[in-house]
Amino acid sequence: MRTLDFSPLYRASIGFDQIADMMDRVLSNDVSQSSYPPYNIEKTADDTYQISIAVAGFSEENLEIEVRENHLIVSGNKTEDDDRVYLHRGIATRAFERKFQLADHVRVSGADHIDGMLHIFLKREVPDALKPRKIQISSKSNKAIESDVN
Repeated sequence: MRTLDFSPLYRASIGFDQIADMMDRVLSNDVSQSSYPPYNIEKTADDTYQISIAVAGFSEENLEIEVRENHLIVSGNKTEDDDRVYLHRGIATRAFERKFQLADHVRVSGADHIDGMLHIFLKREVPDALKPRKIQISSKSNKAIESDVN
């Protein structure tokens, strides 16, 4: 496995240690992450996203969506019907749990369950205090002239 050295990042920046920790977690979890159920992540606009998860065989009662400490956790648990005898079983309905790391200011705005697909809608809502703003530049000579005129 490849290891990354983040020490140059620490020398030139402050507060980015969370990014290095997240990269380490992603690289170490990549091997053990299950591919069930399959999902898509798409950017639908500048500040909106959608996660679509294939949950064939699960009803809304079998699914749970939870946001906890910047993590979106989607889980499904379906009880098996003991009365059924399958000749071929190709549709998996085993329990699952998917975790997604959410960036700061990304909020879940809703979810839909349509035709075996669970769609989770996300929106980035940056507070006004953190948005870029322009600062008016003034020179002291202009202020001195204005005070002399008045």
